[in-house]
Amino acid sequence: MTSSARTNGGVALVTGGSRGIGAATAVRLAREGHDVAVTYVNGKDAAAEVVGAVERLGRRAVALRADAADPREAAGAVGRAVDELGGLDVLVNNAGVGLLGPVESLTLDDVDRVLAVNVRAVFLACQAAASRMGQGGRIITVGTCMTQRVPGPGGTLYATSKAALIGLTKALARELGPRGITANIVHPGPIDTDMNPADGPYAPGQAEMTALGRFGTTTEVAATVAYLAGAEAAYVTGAEFAVDGGHAA
Repeated sequence: MTSSARTNGGVALVTGGSRGIGAATAVRLAREGHDVAVTYVNGKDAAAEVVGAVERLGRRAVALRADAADPREAAGAVGRAVDELGGLDVLVNNAGVGLLGPVESLTLDDVDRVLAVNVRAVFLACQAAASRMGQGGRIITVGTCMTQRVPGPGGTLYATSKAALIGLTKALARELGPRGITANIVHPGPIDTDMNPADGPYAPGQAEMTALGRFGTTTEVAATVAYLAGAEAAYVTGAEFAVDGGHAA
């Protein structure tokens, strides 16, 4: 599809779209007129709820089980989304794993899994999407505020994996720019999700690290993703967007 077609909607794939930021993004993109595919691993029921929310907005939706740790499934999800919905205009790389702990405690299995999900899967999805996107496609990756500021110990592996996505984003912007395909990365700060609730035991300390003194919401992150997916962001590429409440300020 062309960028002009995106003004009236297109097809989006949101990895890890069954909950949290991914689910909010899927629904927001549907409100903007996109048909949406979401991937999940264990959250089949939650993914079905997202599909229902998208369909109630009058758009088509499909949930695809795909384990980002499996390279075949990570790349294959793109082709499956195209087969189900007829094309691909927007790829949102949201699926990821967080693993925090002292650097000397991390095992080789820990390193392999985090890099497989947070880096390799994103690269393979982008690679697959690049061969299927037409003029004006959008690639948007979800990073983390910890690439901008690591406020304490324990984040070496996670920050390493997400920092790699900055380089990937900038390189994709250069390589795909002649085709009008943009690539950008969004860095959320502390966001209220079931994995990191705003009323959790570690929440007060996280909130204090932000300039606004609070957690963000999934809809606030989704709004930035939706902007980058839209026609108004056609001249925005290779950029980093902090949605972190001033965590890096």
